[in-house]
Amino acid sequence: MVSLTHIEAALAAVDAEVKVLLYNQSLSLSEKDEKMLPLLRESKVLKQAHEDLCYLRDNPPSSPTGCKAGSYRED
Repeated sequence: MVSLTHIEAALAAVDAEVKVLLYNQSLSLSEKDEKMLPLLRESKVLKQAHEDLCYLRDNPPSSPTGCKAGSYRED
């Protein structure tokens, strides 16, 4: 699946941005928190999408009613 490679690239980019913020000495802790919160949320969504797509790749839906990958998600 091509979408998995795009999601993996996006995850790597988000992780790189988080590392840059962590090692930035000129920002205060509150500024780092403020800038990292959206990145961490984005990372969580990307990880969940990656898990869902991996599940679909490994367990393709067999019924014509569609996929129910969200019903197997652990929050």
